[in-house]
Amino acid sequence: MNTEQTKNIKNEMPRDQMNLVIVGHVDHGKSTLIGRLLADTGSLPKGKLEHVKQMCKRNAKPFEYAFLLDALKDEQRQGITIDAARCFFKTKKRYYLILDAPGHIEFLKNMITGASRAEAALLVIDADEGVQENSKRHGYMLSLLGIKQVVVLINKMDLVDYRQSVFTDIRGKYSRFLKNIGLKPLNFVPVSAKEGVNITKIDSCIPWYQGPSVLEHIDGFAAQASKDQQPFRLPVQDVYKFTEKGDSRRIIAGTVQTGTVNVGDEVIFLPSEKRSSIKSIEGFNLPRKNSVSAGYATGFTLAEQVFAQRGEIMCRANDVLPLTGTTFKANVFWLGKSPLVPNKRYTLKLAATQVPVYVKKIESVLDVGTLNNSQAKTQIERHDVAECIFQTLTPIAFDRSADMEETGRFVIVDRYDISGGGIIADAVDSERDYVDDYVKHRSRLIKTSIIPTNMRIAQYKQKPAMIALTSSQLQDKALHDFAHALERNFFQRGLYVSLSGLGDGFLIENSHYTDSREEYIYKLGNLAYVFARSGLMSIMVIPQLRGHEAYALKKLATDQEVLFVTYGENKLNTVPVDCELDRHQSKEQLIEAVTRLIYKRKLVLR
Repeated sequence: MNTEQTKNIKNEMPRDQMNLVIVGHVDHGKSTLIGRLLADTGSLPKGKLEHVKQMCKRNAKPFEYAFLLDALKDEQRQGITIDAARCFFKTKKRYYLILDAPGHIEFLKNMITGASRAEAALLVIDADEGVQENSKRHGYMLSLLGIKQVVVLINKMDLVDYRQSVFTDIRGKYSRFLKNIGLKPLNFVPVSAKEGVNITKIDSCIPWYQGPSVLEHIDGFAAQASKDQQPFRLPVQDVYKFTEKGDSRRIIAGTVQTGTVNVGDEVIFLPSEKRSSIKSIEGFNLPRKNSVSAGYATGFTLAEQVFAQRGEIMCRANDVLPLTGTTFKANVFWLGKSPLVPNKRYTLKLAATQVPVYVKKIESVLDVGTLNNSQAKTQIERHDVAECIFQTLTPIAFDRSADMEETGRFVIVDRYDISGGGIIADAVDSERDYVDDYVKHRSRLIKTSIIPTNMRIAQYKQKPAMIALTSSQLQDKALHDFAHALERNFFQRGLYVSLSGLGDGFLIENSHYTDSREEYIYKLGNLAYVFARSGLMSIMVIPQLRGHEAYALKKLATDQEVLFVTYGENKLNTVPVDCELDRHQSKEQLIEAVTRLIYKRKLVLR
C-alpha cells in the first residue's frame, strides 16, 4: 500500500475506529485469516491480490492468502507504511487496525505489546490440532489484559470435513478452560480461512452453524467509551523552565491519556496532592488552545506554581481520582530469563512513572498449560501467570485496570530488560509498608553503639534529633550556606551536631525523578539513625523534599525527634513543616528561629 492509498483510506475513514488483535498458536491460520479479511473487504492496494496470484502461478506454487502478508512485508522493506503486525481494513461500519500477535511461545512479549492496545480479539484454534498450550496462554493473556470482547474461531474446518462433533469437542474443552480464568467469549465460530467459509458471510457447507459470520461479529464489537469522556489523566513527562528574553514560564509537559481539561480548571497532582489551576495550554508554534483532550501532547502553565515531578499524574480535581499508595494487587505474566522472586528489587514502569518495586507476596501461580493453581510457589518462572502483592519504594498514583487501562497496566524491568507485564486489580491496605520492613531488618545490616541512648543524653545534655532542612528550589546555594551557618552556630553553643545532605553536584546530575535520589534518601535516613545512636543532632539538607521522602525519613530516623524546616515559603504541600523560615531575614534571625524550636521541643537540656 503506497502513501497516497493510505491517505485515501484515512480520508474515507468512518468515524468509528477499533483496534483488533488476532492471536493463536503458531500455524493455526492467523495470517491466512488476516489475508482473507483484507482481500474480501477490498482493503488491499489495487492489483495486489492479482499480483500475488500471478507470482504463485509463475513459481508453480498454490496460492495462499497468507502470502498477502508476506507481500506487505516486502513493501515495508521498501519503505512503505504498512507492516505485517499492523494491517488496516474497513467495513461499511468501521475502520479497523489489526494487531497480528506472534503465536510462538518465545514471542509472547510481542503478543502482550499488541494485545495491550486492543479493544477486542479474535482467538484462532486449528480444528485438526485442537487446543494447544499457547492457545491457553493467549486466552489467559487476553483475560489478564482485561479484553472482554473475544470471539474464538475454530479454523481449518475443511481439514476435518466440517464435522460438528470436532467443533463441539473443542468448544467444550476451551470453554471450560476460559471459565476457569474468568473469560467468557462472545461466541465460537467454525471457519475455514483458506476457503473463505464463514469469514465475511455464512456458508452452506456448515449448515449446522446458524450464528453470525466473523465479519458480522467484528462489526458487532462495541467500541470503547470515548476517551474524552473519561476522567482526565496526564502523566507528567517533564517540566520545562524558560529564561531567555524575560520568559519565566514553567511548563508541565505530557500527553493526555484520557479526558479533557480546560484553561481555568483546578488540577491536582498525585501522589503528591499538590493543587493549582490551569493558566494556559501551550504548544510549539501553535495557536493558543482553551482545552485539550485525549491523545494530545501538550504543555501547561499553572496559576500558582507547584513543583510537580516527572511520573506524577495530573488530574482534574473534580474528576474521579486515581488510587495512591505503595501496595497493590496485580496479575502479572512473567517473561524474564530469571524467575520473579520476592524481596528482589525491580523497576515498575506505569505511564511516566518509574519506581523501585518488590514482590511482597505471591498469592498464587497458574500453570496455564495444566491449569494447576499453586499457592505454595515461592517464585514465578518464565511464562507463568501469577497473582501477586507488589510494593513500591515510594507512593505512586494508579487506577484499577478495569476502570482505566492507561494507568492500570504496567511493565516490570529486571535490570535493563522488560521482563513482565501486568494489570492492577486493586489497592491493598497494608499495616506495614516497605519502609517498615526495611527498618525491621536494618539491625541485621547496620551495627551501632552498645552505649544506651539515655546515658548519652545525660552526659551530652541533649536529645538526639534530625533537622531536615529543605526549600522549594532544587539547586539552592543559599539553603546550603544557611545550613553550614546553623551547624557552626550549634557547634559553638557546645551542641554535638553534624551536617549531611544532597550536594549540588548530585542535584545537577539528577534533576529528574530517579531511583538514585530514593537511594540517597534512604542513606541519609540511615545516617541520621546512626548519628542518633551516637547521641548526635543531625542537620540534613534536602532541597525539594517530597512528601513521601519526608514520610520515609521519619521512619528511618528512629529513636529521635524529626523536625522539618523549610527555608522559604512552603510550596511542597505534603511535607509536615515544623518551622517555616523567611529567607529574606538575616541568617542570625533564622538561626535564632531554629534555636527557639529545638529549645521549645526540649531537645537541649542545658
